[in-house]
Amino acid sequence: MLNTLKGMGIAVSRPVSQATKLNALIRENDGEPISFPLIDIVPLQDYTTFDNTIKALETTDWAIFISSNAVQNGMPRLVAQYSKLPSGLKFAAIGPVTASELMQMGAQQVLIPKNRFDSESLLSLPEMQGMQGKKVMIFRGVGGREVLADTLQTRGAKVTFAECYRRINPQTSCLALAQLWQNQQLHAIVVTSSEAMRYLLEMTHHGNDDWIRHIKICVNHARIAEEAVGLQVSVADAPGDAAMLTCLRTALSKGVA
Repeated sequence: MLNTLKGMGIAVSRPVSQATKLNALIRENDGEPISFPLIDIVPLQDYTTFDNTIKALETTDWAIFISSNAVQNGMPRLVAQYSKLPSGLKFAAIGPVTASELMQMGAQQVLIPKNRFDSESLLSLPEMQGMQGKKVMIFRGVGGREVLADTLQTRGAKVTFAECYRRINPQTSCLALAQLWQNQQLHAIVVTSSEAMRYLLEMTHHGNDDWIRHIKICVNHARIAEEAVGLQVSVADAPGDAAMLTCLRTALSKGVA
């Protein structure tokens, strides 16, 4: 494994506001982070449906937040509508960062998975098993994975979506990345969502462009890697930026094509 990323250009596809820490770690290890966000988080154009949906929180058992984006775009409107959070409402989150932000905004206790931070891990918790007759509201962006809602429904829960933001791709092409690779200035790409991976594949003709097949791609979940069959994809062995840095060091130590 490389001890340094010296001379390595690494494109980070996260939204700019969420890439600060990883960019800093790359620089601290002598690498060169390249901002190339494939996801941008933007507000809804109209929050009428969302505001009407959260009126049902008084009789809801669980409010599940799938990301920090859901907290940042949903909780301020929830707090504005309720002078005090409904006393019987329980909170759950996909990961610790999301949980921390929820608690900063008034949630007393937040259920989170123990190991990996994804829908499947949350669903494996004992608290998510006996859901017959429970009312669950999932705070998320427009669209997204259905596994959480589908599984809870099969367990007898009534699920409502509270969609409070949109995800868009701010990029129109990957020509800038292709040029950097040709100039030997790009060696790896960090992709941390399945949606971002799909955007990357679409812009590289389903991963068939020559340059993308020579780039190391580091992801934080095996589910994302499954999107990119045939490419050089490595999966971080734990959540968080430190694990992603280790993933980059390991992948790049195998040589740069």
